[in-house]
This record gives sequence, C-alpha cells and structure tokens, in this order.
Amino acid sequence: MIASLTGKVQAKSQGSIVLSVAGVGYSVAVAKQLFDSLSVGDDLLLHTAFIVREDAFSLFGFAEVEQLALFDLLRSVSGVGPKTALAAIGTLSGADIANAVTNDDAKVFEQVSGIGTKTAKLIVVTLTGKLKSVGGGEVNQDLLVALQGLGWPERVADPVAKEVLKSAGNKPLADLIRESLAILGGKQ
Repeated sequence: MIASLTGKVQAKSQGSIVLSVAGVGYSVAVAKQLFDSLSVGDDLLLHTAFIVREDAFSLFGFAEVEQLALFDLLRSVSGVGPKTALAAIGTLSGADIANAVTNDDAKVFEQVSGIGTKTAKLIVVTLTGKLKSVGGGEVNQDLLVALQGLGWPERVADPVAKEVLKSAGNKPLADLIRESLAILGGKQ
C-alpha cells in the first residue's frame, strides 16, 4: 500500500497532479482546494489512499491526515465511491460534514456534485455516531475524525482526544495525533 508520497509537482490536469518521486511520476487525484493552491514545481507531501479496483489502480492524495480519515469514513457509506468522497472533501470542511451529520441536515451534502437526496440522507444515517458536532472546536473534531479514520472507535478515541487537547497549546494536528496514538497504543 502507498500511504504517503513526497515529491515535486510535475504536472496538473483536471483535478489530478503528477507527483515526481525519485524519478517516478505518480498520478494522484486531489481535492479542488489543494489542486487550486498548487503550482508546477512545488514540493509536496501527500497522505494517500491507494484504491485497487478490477479495472484500475488509483491514488487519492490529501495534505492533512485528518482529510484522509474523513475520506475513508465517507467511502464507508454505501453508494459513495472515492471520487464522490473526494468531491465532498473538496466542497465541505470537516466541521461542515460533522455538523451536518449531527444536525441531521442532509441538504448540506446535496451541494456536492454527484450526491443526490437519497445518498445525502444515507450519508447522514451511516455517519451518525461516528462524528461529533464541533462544539469543542475544529481541532477537537479533526483529531477525533483522524483517530476514527485510523480505526479507533469513537467511544475509545473521544476521551483520549480530550485528554491530549487539554495540554495541546498551539501544537500542530499531526503532533496531537501522534500523542493520541501513543496513549491508545498503551491501552491495548
């Protein structure tokens, strides 16, 4: 599995980039905001989802590990494929998604290209209980989404996220995830 790539943006085309890594160009689909922010020649680290299908091998890349976790949660919904999940992340923030699920507001998902009324309702039903509203702040939500995306159930991840956030200060999310995983690893 390809979990991350670090390299130089070699080309951009229709929502995908070619990332040159040690002389090999990887075609990686990225969310609209990231695509728009990149220029050819930029150095980049991407957290990736490598998806194997009968007819294709695809890479989807994210600047933040919590976006990858949210991508995986969205793909767990029946009828939501990787392209639709990527479009949702490109249109909505993690906080928007969490609040829509918490408030049972399927209309929010209908803004996303490729998501109709039935799929939007299914997303809300499927993700209920897997995400929380952002009452504790966006960092809290992003940390919780990342831990859940890494396979920790909410009932286990939530208290650890709260514990780590008590002494978070201005630490980057990646550091908070590492600290949480260290705590979670000791509980096994």
